[in-house]
Amino acid sequence: MFFYPKADGTNHRVAGARGRAAMGTERKPEAEKETMEWCVALPKVELHAHLNGSVRNSTLLDLAKQLGDQGLIVFEDFKDVITKNSRSLPECFKLFDLFHILTTDHDTVTRITKEVVGDFAAENVVYLEIRTTPKNNEGKGMTKRSYMNAVIKGLKAVEDVDVVLFDSNLRTDETLSPTPMSDLAGDMKKQKIYVRLLLSIDRRETASAALDTVNLAMEMKDQGVVGIDLSGNPVVGEWETYLPALEHAKELGIPITIHCGEVPNRKEIQAVLDFCPQRLGHVCCLNDEEWKKLKSSMIPVEICLTSNVMTGGTPSLELHHFADLYNAKHPLSLCTDDSGLFSTSLSNEYYLVASTFGLSKAELFRLAQGAVEFVFADDEVKKSLRLMFARAAAGLVM
Repeated sequence: MFFYPKADGTNHRVAGARGRAAMGTERKPEAEKETMEWCVALPKVELHAHLNGSVRNSTLLDLAKQLGDQGLIVFEDFKDVITKNSRSLPECFKLFDLFHILTTDHDTVTRITKEVVGDFAAENVVYLEIRTTPKNNEGKGMTKRSYMNAVIKGLKAVEDVDVVLFDSNLRTDETLSPTPMSDLAGDMKKQKIYVRLLLSIDRRETASAALDTVNLAMEMKDQGVVGIDLSGNPVVGEWETYLPALEHAKELGIPITIHCGEVPNRKEIQAVLDFCPQRLGHVCCLNDEEWKKLKSSMIPVEICLTSNVMTGGTPSLELHHFADLYNAKHPLSLCTDDSGLFSTSLSNEYYLVASTFGLSKAELFRLAQGAVEFVFADDEVKKSLRLMFARAAAGLVM
């Protein structure tokens, strides 16, 4: 995710899923509540979630207060921004500055990771891929490896749910139990959530640093790391800088996902499509020829509705390119991008699809179920997830 100006004339996909989009239609509060509860109960797969952008507001407030007490920031400068649910783009930029300060501390990284996983599990996300950029900070005694060790420590510290991180000792008949509708307000048995890690190459990094990240991903493949992500400010850096690292990842057999088309950079969009990664994120600013190429490639797209609207990648929910790709039966996965920053959740993203484009519960279920096929985890995990969805189909009223 990154913020950028709207592309003039390049993002012209139009809505119309099933020809019955619910745009402008008033929904009764009771119906809205029931639909949202159903979306929470729906088992879900999250494939595009940045660790730093998924931090709770309450945690940001607490950590900012600590930094203020230490004289590292002026707490009052951040307090109002943190407590707001609807933030302007400059205010979001301000929070990113805070994220960068916070994640140079190992204990903070561990705490954030623990809470983020718990939050996703609480809304019945059963498989989660967290992406994060391993950081080097000599002044704080942090290396890329020690940063990732802090992340894994956070995963192991989760108490409210069982986190399945490693593939070892995983039985093919081990399944996840979705939260039944009747249990939403009552006691729930301990849930399980599969968690995997993607190491992000930041576009501000050098070619050498990018290669280090790929090598670290290979070293940590038995510790839950399953892929590489290219992300960051889309107007910074050149594609050629990261290509050697991405090609090296391909040679090593490491799956790759790339933020694509966040700005209308024709040369880079073409290069990314030619590279054919396993998945693409956003794809907001494609022209007609690039849309045709994307659809012919059938590369799964990580759709982030709220993020794309808030950052200007699409002018509105109704005009989001989700409908175009959905109608074309292109492989899609709904995602949050930065759930904390944008005050959303994966359940809310499914609700937005239902309320904006008129998808039925059965269609929402198939959309969530289909994301299983795009996960970077191994086939044993996919088998368990497929079985879990098959069982969930009998318990959810559609």
